[in-house]
Amino acid sequence: MSNDFINDAAQKLFANEVDKNLIEAVEKGNFAQTLWNQAQESGFTQLFCKEQDGGIEATWEDAYPIFYHLGYYQAPLPVAETAIARLILSAAEQSLDTERPICIAAHAQAKLARDGAGLLQGEIQSVKWARHASWCLVTLSSKDIALFDLSAQGVQIVAGVDTSGMPSDRLSLSNVTPHAVFSNPFSNLEDAIQTFGAGARAVMMVGALEFALDQSVQYAKDRVQFGKPIGKNQAIQQQLALMAGEVAIARASAYMACKDMPDVNRRISEQAQFSVAAAKICAGDAVSNGTSIAHQVHGAIGFTYEHALNFATRRLWAWRGDFGNATSWARRIGQAYAKQPGAMFWHHLTKRVLPVEAQQ
Repeated sequence: MSNDFINDAAQKLFANEVDKNLIEAVEKGNFAQTLWNQAQESGFTQLFCKEQDGGIEATWEDAYPIFYHLGYYQAPLPVAETAIARLILSAAEQSLDTERPICIAAHAQAKLARDGAGLLQGEIQSVKWARHASWCLVTLSSKDIALFDLSAQGVQIVAGVDTSGMPSDRLSLSNVTPHAVFSNPFSNLEDAIQTFGAGARAVMMVGALEFALDQSVQYAKDRVQFGKPIGKNQAIQQQLALMAGEVAIARASAYMACKDMPDVNRRISEQAQFSVAAAKICAGDAVSNGTSIAHQVHGAIGFTYEHALNFATRRLWAWRGDFGNATSWARRIGQAYAKQPGAMFWHHLTKRVLPVEAQQ
């Protein structure tokens, strides 16, 4: 399946099916089941998997258009989370037969442990889409990965929402028997769920930023003040040019992260953690600066619930913190290089590789 085919399929689906009414319905607690079924039928949630698991063994470059259009149209679906879960399960040769979403949680979200009997105890914070999912995949402190049934005895889901009004739930586990516990199949990633989640979010943020930029440029052309479009003012042109530059940097870094990310046929990538960190940092900075400019261009109307910009910026603010914010990823890079200063610094930096000792 070509990248162009995937791009066209994702764009057509989300452009045709995602609208304000659907987003409002999901904010009220409903699940976009029809759109989910269409995304499933299109193969978006399984494209990373091995052929025997129903996938096409896609790379992250192949998947880039799906995550991009999820962001551009702010599709209210756990496609990214389920695709990541299925990638990890397929790579670990763990079969799972379900048509429902799979939620994921990095180790940083979880205060979770296995007791002497192997049962899961503790809490997991800010699990996106948990109430609509059937299974959860979580990284344990041992760097093992656990899969458990969300309908199992001892699992309690406390509903919550993120900044954008999308589901972000707290899980409480007491004496929960895991369906499976297995070693991370991507052994050089400290937390595969966090790395993959951050990479997907970086691409989704690029999509939503492109949407906000398009909205802002169009509004500057359409809004007439003192007899001329406000986009004729040099100050506004300069701000939009700055935003476009921020988006371009975020786009380039997100695409590079996808090129460097491992997949089922390439389990080891020395560049993955560095590139994902750079992508999340650049996307986070672009969100901070870009949303500010977009709302300045729109004025008060951009903050109203009825305007499309409102939801895009709220999604961006929520995604900015998912799977580590820009500060936490910058700290990871800084600490890695601080532990390995000297002659190899430039080599590691230009090769997009964290020093070996810092990755262990």
